[in-house]
Amino acid sequence: MKSGYVWIATDWLCTSLDSSGLSNSYSLSPIQGVIGLCQHTPESEKKKSFVSRWSNFLNSGRASTRLNAYGLFAYDTVWMVAHALNEFFNGGENISFSDIHIRDIRESKLHLASLKRFDGGHSLLKKLLQMNFTGLAGQIWFSTDKNLVLPAYDIINVGERTVRRIGYWSNSSGLSETPYEKPRETVFGKPKLGSVIWPGNTTQKPRGWVFPENGERLRIVVPWRTSYTEFVRKVDGTGKIEGYCIDVFTAALKLIPYAVPHMFVAYGNGQANPNYDDLVKLVSEKKYDAAVGDIAIVTNRTTIVDFTQPYAASGLVIVVPVKNTKSNAWVFLKPFTPEMWCATGAFFLFIGAVVWFLEHRTNTDFRGPPKQQLVTMFLYDIKLVLTSIPALIFAFWGEIHL
Repeated sequence: MKSGYVWIATDWLCTSLDSSGLSNSYSLSPIQGVIGLCQHTPESEKKKSFVSRWSNFLNSGRASTRLNAYGLFAYDTVWMVAHALNEFFNGGENISFSDIHIRDIRESKLHLASLKRFDGGHSLLKKLLQMNFTGLAGQIWFSTDKNLVLPAYDIINVGERTVRRIGYWSNSSGLSETPYEKPRETVFGKPKLGSVIWPGNTTQKPRGWVFPENGERLRIVVPWRTSYTEFVRKVDGTGKIEGYCIDVFTAALKLIPYAVPHMFVAYGNGQANPNYDDLVKLVSEKKYDAAVGDIAIVTNRTTIVDFTQPYAASGLVIVVPVKNTKSNAWVFLKPFTPEMWCATGAFFLFIGAVVWFLEHRTNTDFRGPPKQQLVTMFLYDIKLVLTSIPALIFAFWGEIHL
């Protein structure tokens, strides 16, 4: 690695070095100067004894990989589940399984019909969250938000032949040169770390960027879409590239304290949406320096290129225009179309006619001149809406009709 750069790695690097046994090796020179994180596991006699026994397993061929922090946490997890099950049984709980919710699932290659659901899951989870014991990885107990209390990381610096610990980090203490066994309510002063050997075997802090040697602009490839052009589009006649993705990229460049000369290159023929897998492959083959667009982060693409943090959710969404309408007392009538009003009126008259046909022979209220009978039918319909069974219905079939 050249001087002038800063490389920060996740705990994947530390885990890989511990598992492969390269923490003290001449093979570290290619990654000299990298700063990384490691799961912090305090030293203890129990941990030393276990590491010694594991080394004997390696020497005798009964183990094929070296220990790392995840191995220690896995060992503690097994014991934590064992302790929780012991308290589960001591509390008079029983083991039972059911598959009432799973047997209804069909057309699956996972053979879900053979799976069972543990009925005491909530009770066992409560026991697990109440665990408090000292394991190989340190104190194991959980906070009210179901996270480990006092989680911490070692800050490491990779040298040419060895890996040095230059400090610690935790939620409660922040960055520090020494670990804190108890959480602090307030972190005083500026956080400090040990000396860092940067890439190029120098102690001078790099700027994190260098001036370009050839002065060429970055070639940014963008998909020339024909649908959903709000993300990326090519303006006809001018060749200008614009859209939401371009705006996000431009806004990110403005946050960088130095200029990044670049140019956009449209990929596609403008008649159909381009193949995004081929576009990503062009970046991995270094035919372009980067790609900007609505490119979904999927497994086969992450193996050949690096993605930034997602700035848009991928999936099916519905975008509709917002109408700024004022609310009023008659807003409940908006769903009623003219056809629905006509159908409601027709049923209104139909019900009144049926009741009149059933009642006018035996009920004097439904007799008289035609005008009076129409008024009675109309009043009946209104009373039917306001009450459950009107009192003016005498006929048996009239009540059945209601």
